[in-house]
Amino acid sequence: MKFSVTVGAVGHGRDPRGLAELARVVEDCGWDGMFLEDYLVYQGDTTQPTYDPWICLAGMAMATERIRIGTTVTPLPRRRPWKVAAEAVALDQLSGGRMILGVGIGDPGDPFLENYAPRVLAEMLDEGLAIIDGLWTGQPVTFSGKHYSLDNAQLTARPVQTPRIPIWVGGNFLVPAVRRRILRWDGSCAYKGSTDAPQQITPDDVRGLLAERDIDVKVSGGDPGAFAEAGAAWWGRWIAPMPVEDTLAIVRQGPPT
Repeated sequence: MKFSVTVGAVGHGRDPRGLAELARVVEDCGWDGMFLEDYLVYQGDTTQPTYDPWICLAGMAMATERIRIGTTVTPLPRRRPWKVAAEAVALDQLSGGRMILGVGIGDPGDPFLENYAPRVLAEMLDEGLAIIDGLWTGQPVTFSGKHYSLDNAQLTARPVQTPRIPIWVGGNFLVPAVRRRILRWDGSCAYKGSTDAPQQITPDDVRGLLAERDIDVKVSGGDPGAFAEAGAAWWGRWIAPMPVEDTLAIVRQGPPT
């Protein structure tokens, strides 16, 4: 099992330079990955500055050599999928093949997505992923969907990783469409239950997913050892926005043993 930390790019010390420095500490303390939440305004909090996580990831890539980096998760319907595809390739090249793209439909309270019904966001997510997957091949892509269309579009830069940059799917895996999406792609960073009534994912939940398809499952909370026995690939520690020294104190404890 691998171990990661997840933080938001928000507040003092979590600007691009601060997150690059934090990533170096994460690597030095034996963690295997560092992932960023993707917000324009962090959970609706306008009292603290929120920084673009994709710019921060570039700094993190340059400051580290070993750990995996990425987003958990990017609300893909908020972005143009071809732009995300190109940025992810650049980060994969910059990091030497360490990028992971986590995706979802976005938080219910995201002010930049509130005019879209969840069903529409899910359609945009699925279409966006199909486009990204196609563009990463370096071949021309023609696509005609309800929300996006491409006519012989092509990105010539390719990811380092093959067959593609890993795509992890977030969301409530109790929702059948989310579960189907997880099993279509490369991994799960999903939660369990609704955002206002979360439940703890269990080792049996992990076994259930892996019984359907061999994918990377990232979990948080609970007993890391039990999750490792169930086959989870990653256990993550989420660190809420807090003073820099408090964040560093958690990171310097290192991953669970």
